Amino acid sequence: QVQLVESGGGLVQAGDSLRLSCAASGRTFSSYGMGWFRQAPGKEREFVAAISWSGASTAYADSVKGRFTISRDNAKNTVYLQMNSLKPEDTAVYYCARDRSFQRAGVPRGPARVGEYDYWGQGTQVTVSS
Repeated sequence: QVQLVESGGGLVQAGDSLRLSCAASGRTFSSYGMGWFRQAPGKEREFVAAISWSGASTAYADSVKGRFTISRDNAKNTVYLQMNSLKPEDTAVYYCARDRSFQRAGVPRGPARVGEYDYWGQGTQVTVSS
């Protein structure tokens, strides 16, 4: 079983920064792309950022471009989401997930990309006050 554990969330003020971490189990972490998603109360789970298995490709939601950075450290089996210049509208539970496709070229794109991820973490709460 693939297990993903997010950490690093918390309560911050607008303009602050947070770095989320996602620790993965298993020996094949480096062979799969990873993504970050978020879900606010009453809203659908939405895409935030993704990184390919090789790290060569990344993608970001328009709402976070220029503020968030996704990265990975395969030696530590960990994916990160650096979040800068946080806004109240960033408030959500943040989830990491594994791309279901082994060594996919690039990252999933389009409105249905959430369906391209098979294993999910438990989520970590990010709350940004005004």
